[in-house]
Amino acid sequence: MNKNRLKALINLLDDPDDLVFEMVEQELLKESHSIIPVLEEKWESSFDETSQERIENLIQDLQFKKTRMLLKGWIASPEPDLLDGFFVVDRFQYPDVNAEGVRMKIDKIKNDVWLELNDSLTLLEKVTVLNHFLFNVHGFTVNHNNIQSPQNCYLNQMLDTKKGNPVSLSLFYAMLARQLGLPARFIDFPKNPLVAIVDRELAMKVHGKKSQSEVLFYINPSNKGSIASRKEVKYHLKKNNYFPEEKYSEPRPDQLFIRRLLESLHEAFHSVGFTEKEDRVAELLQLF
Repeated sequence: MNKNRLKALINLLDDPDDLVFEMVEQELLKESHSIIPVLEEKWESSFDETSQERIENLIQDLQFKKTRMLLKGWIASPEPDLLDGFFVVDRFQYPDVNAEGVRMKIDKIKNDVWLELNDSLTLLEKVTVLNHFLFNVHGFTVNHNNIQSPQNCYLNQMLDTKKGNPVSLSLFYAMLARQLGLPARFIDFPKNPLVAIVDRELAMKVHGKKSQSEVLFYINPSNKGSIASRKEVKYHLKKNNYFPEEKYSEPRPDQLFIRRLLESLHEAFHSVGFTEKEDRVAELLQLF
């Protein structure tokens, strides 16, 4: 949009006529989030509460438009990166999230673990080292005292508080494990996501050549990374009538990770009565 026309439209946000505002709003919402700095300048120079409120709502709408576009692109990516997906969810609440600062905090944890790893360790031993640093040294845990808080779903908040929910903690665990070279995949286990360590060749050696699964063992990040065997997981699924078993015991696409995270965010907003945010998350979920 022409800069002069943009400024003219933004100046009309002061107009008391609702019809004029609706026209201006429709035009501005056609633009990208790049016009937000101009809107912020207008907000700072305005002394009219109605105008400031209109600008705040416009900025929120444009930021959401950007988040929606990023999520749509992430879903369509042939190899979506979990960290990028986590950042998209963070952007919903924190559009100016300091991505570099978040990466630095993750690198600090990763480096602590990496220094204790070596090629002579088995996958199980490497997972044990990761569990020790993540849950004992750094103190990550499920936020049982406030499990429905939306803050549990945001990576930047989880890194600060060391608390998340079962979905965000599992997502963070898998992401960190992969950065350390561990073959970690998401398992859509009922009510409590798991992370699986996969290796087809080793799985055939351990579980027999007829084995159809590449899963070696399962990890429960919600319980300090406790290890479960395939036999234990299948027993639990059968006992609680979860069928087909493969749906809940075999690796699922990374997109499902972020979908489950958004579902937990949607549920959190519902529980605390934030209807508007709940509706917006529902819009994001429709992209899957």
